[in-house]
Amino acid sequence: MLKKLSLISAAVALALTASSALAQVSAQEAAKLGTTLTPFGAEKAGNAAGTIPAWTGGITEIPAGYKPGMHHPDPFPEDKPLFTITKANLDQYKANLTPGQIALFNAYPNSFQMPVYQTRRSGSAPQWIYDNTIKNATTAKLLDGGNGFSDAYGGIPFPIPQNGVEALWNHITRYRGNYIVRRASEVAVQRNGDFSLVTSQQEALFKYYNPKGSYADLNNILFYYLSFTKSPARLAGGATLVHETLDQVKEPRQAWAYNAGQRRVRRAPNLAYDTPIAAADGLRTADDTDMFNGAPDRYDWKLVGKKEIYIPYNNYKVSSPSVKYKDLLQPGHLNPAVTRNELHRVWVVEGTLKPGARHIYSKRTLFLDEDSWQAAVVDQYDGRGELWRVSVAYLKNYYELPTTWSALDVFHDLQARRYHVQNLDNEEPTTIDFNQAVPDDGYFKPSALRRRGTR
Repeated sequence: MLKKLSLISAAVALALTASSALAQVSAQEAAKLGTTLTPFGAEKAGNAAGTIPAWTGGITEIPAGYKPGMHHPDPFPEDKPLFTITKANLDQYKANLTPGQIALFNAYPNSFQMPVYQTRRSGSAPQWIYDNTIKNATTAKLLDGGNGFSDAYGGIPFPIPQNGVEALWNHITRYRGNYIVRRASEVAVQRNGDFSLVTSQQEALFKYYNPKGSYADLNNILFYYLSFTKSPARLAGGATLVHETLDQVKEPRQAWAYNAGQRRVRRAPNLAYDTPIAAADGLRTADDTDMFNGAPDRYDWKLVGKKEIYIPYNNYKVSSPSVKYKDLLQPGHLNPAVTRNELHRVWVVEGTLKPGARHIYSKRTLFLDEDSWQAAVVDQYDGRGELWRVSVAYLKNYYELPTTWSALDVFHDLQARRYHVQNLDNEEPTTIDFNQAVPDDGYFKPSALRRRGTR
């Protein structure tokens, strides 16, 4: 299906293939940012068919009545589905679906559906992020064969990507605020629909997006991450701390785990690549988290080009407090009635496992929303080259920042017919908080785990 790229996309892909892996964008090319291209490098214009509108700035005002910490009111409450893709009419829409999405229709022919709504290019970001992104376009450079980069800060590093690994770094370093605190749950949903919640408080400090910082201040640290398990009782008090490095080949990710029963902090050196995540019941690897994270070094990354795909977008209903978990989490997949899909242009990035490298996925294909660089869908293939897992991010605009991020991340195992869901907060009294006082780096030291990891 990916061979059916438009002539424009094919030309773009050919030009990118011919580019040097370490080439920087010229000032002439960078001048397109904010003119014919958005500040993030997306095409400002709509498509020829008129089914994708022009980008006019996205959501720039917070809906009336919203206060920090509230669940997000839907800014488009009157929108209704234009049509719904089902197994019965699948052939009509295959050209605008990923192999993973098609596989979900085939796996669950009687229940999986995709309601399709009017496309609203709601993606937006603060002006200082746009300004930094435009600066990064002419200064950012890949290092160590693409395992890291230099001379970019506080914005998308490669808004006009020259190759696959640059596009991947755009996803990894996309804007999600500076310091965030959230209480949310994750579940592994069994074949029959049974699930048990694991609830935690999560905190992240994105050093790369400190408004007062710089690339020189990073010291190879992109962000700090803390997670404290709140329930169930048998897991409560456990904690995980991560120091996420930029170049993880030069300096591997540093991670620690706190066991509340033993009251001990231990290094967790294997929290990377294809290490299975216990709370996900084996349905998610460490580098599946956030659709993809960590070191890119085990794959050869190819920028295939652009394609128009129906992807989850403006998904406010899936995290609404009016939707209870028992109604959202159905056997096989989320309840389609509360999901929203729109036609958007995506960058297609394909990673193929390098000869001699080890990973349970032989290939991964990422479909990156052109307006935000957030991966919306990821298809993952097993060692036989067969499609195995499909990751889906249900995107929405966190308009209090603003930024486009996922409301829920869902990880489907096509072989086991089970799935895992992260970031459930429908039944929490409050949701994500971007407004707490920003702690210093010492707050994220391993010594803090024992003090704070209590039942």
